[in-house]
Amino acid sequence: PCYKVPNVQQTFMDQDSTWTPRSVGGKRYEGRMVTLKWGLANSVNNISAWLVKQFPPQTIVDDVIKKMGVKSFIMPVNSLIFGTSDVTLYEMVGAYSTYANKGVYIEPIFVTRIEDRNGNVLTTFQPKQSEAISEKTAYLMLSLLKGVVDRGTATRRIRHVYELTSEMGGKTGTTQNHSDGWYMGLTPNLVGGVWVGGDDRSIHFDNMSLGQGASMALPIYGLFMQKVYSDSTRGVLPTDVFEKPQNFNLTIDCPEDIAGAANISDVELWEEDFQVP
Repeated sequence: PCYKVPNVQQTFMDQDSTWTPRSVGGKRYEGRMVTLKWGLANSVNNISAWLVKQFPPQTIVDDVIKKMGVKSFIMPVNSLIFGTSDVTLYEMVGAYSTYANKGVYIEPIFVTRIEDRNGNVLTTFQPKQSEAISEKTAYLMLSLLKGVVDRGTATRRIRHVYELTSEMGGKTGTTQNHSDGWYMGLTPNLVGGVWVGGDDRSIHFDNMSLGQGASMALPIYGLFMQKVYSDSTRGVLPTDVFEKPQNFNLTIDCPEDIAGAANISDVELWEEDFQVP
């Protein structure tokens, strides 16, 4: 997480042409060395582009995406890291739950059992399970996703607007032309996802301020979690914490994400970049 990479645009060769993805977050720190943790927390595309350059796209699809339960076709191209292939909310919730389930993918199911009118159980259903990533990698990703909530694109709303102070991770998402807004939220005992958009992609917001996942999808998750926490009988409590694996010795708390940024919080910079009301 604390490994530093340059926050600069990345250009990809695609046969006889080139492609340079645009980055909107973290503009004040363009050209400087930043940590991977900071890049994820603030949704900086420059850092995602640098990361995808380190691995063949087909390997990312086969060794990560498919193992985490995404069954939709993912085109093995460099832009896959920006969500250019369509996936369902069902798949996304299953994939993100892998992090909370210590690296084990558990296929979401809608029906757990069928009873007759007298309460007799006629049949039960068990979800399919498979180890997708190691427990240590899952915990590592949880710590990174917690950074999104504690210091990144979800901080202002999750922590201050909806006053959710529990340990949780999350990730905002926004597609081209602000057509789709995503928010994935993780707690130790519940993973939830929200998608806002239209089947016709011509339906979209005009600007990033309104059209980003933090504005479209996150508020739904915030209200949902407020109701979940208000009923302790659900078994999801604000005091729940993620369990740290044994012998986990990776550094996840970066002493200074960016040199000279001690007096300016990440969320203040992000709000300035996107002009969040």
